[in-house]
Amino acid sequence: MDPLYGAHERCLYEHVERMRAIMNALRDRDTVSVAELAVEHGVSEMTIRRDLDELAQQGVVRRIRGGALSLLLRGEEPPFGVREREAVEVKRRIGVAVAALIADGEAVVLDGGTTALEVARALVGRRLTVLPLALQSVSMLAAAPRVRLVLPGGEVRQGELNFMGPLAESSIKALRFDTAVIGCCGLSAEHGLTAHDLPEVAIKQAAIASARRVIVVCDSGKFARTAFGAVCPISRLDVVVTDPGIPPEERDALVAAGVTVKEAE
Repeated sequence: MDPLYGAHERCLYEHVERMRAIMNALRDRDTVSVAELAVEHGVSEMTIRRDLDELAQQGVVRRIRGGALSLLLRGEEPPFGVREREAVEVKRRIGVAVAALIADGEAVVLDGGTTALEVARALVGRRLTVLPLALQSVSMLAAAPRVRLVLPGGEVRQGELNFMGPLAESSIKALRFDTAVIGCCGLSAEHGLTAHDLPEVAIKQAAIASARRVIVVCDSGKFARTAFGAVCPISRLDVVVTDPGIPPEERDALVAAGVTVKEAE
């Protein structure tokens, strides 16, 4: 391997891990200190300032003298740009595993979110009809030569770039799909599939109701969370594609409810 390439990859990995740790600190307390974070992570204060500036641009923090103030609300998920850095390789493996479950010729409604975006990436070379529910997936699939791309109407949620609102719901309800690929903010046997944003709950419900088969994509960390809005019980799901970190009790409960669980290796 090129030493320069290896150094770049190492720096990128360290940056991602450091940003994840800062996000965790922001969830535990309202403010973080540049000096304390620099000591904790063994980097310069300038590096931490750049990290906090990046989070400020994403709306996660407000910069204050000597540190930053968390803007994360307990009832909301972190911005797309932050979540995009979390469990990257896991999400890519999940995307590939989901693509293997979809046959050429299918009509697919593809939810928004960072894991669903990896599904879109894995579908680029396939012969499919796809209705993406986020602009990131639209961009990913727009140049795919064998994908018939169908777009919903409606508003676009700022930051997330998901389609939402009555027009988007009507577009989904007017169609029938072989498969709905749905993301989530939380998933559990007790609370079912949940999401933070209430307009997004309605879109997910419309997609599920319009599909013959429902595949949920989520990394195992989602099993430790329950979001504000209830989408559906686990009995409405057909397949859950996750990673080997899924809690055994949640896996057993899904299987008992008739859901197929696939762990992307």
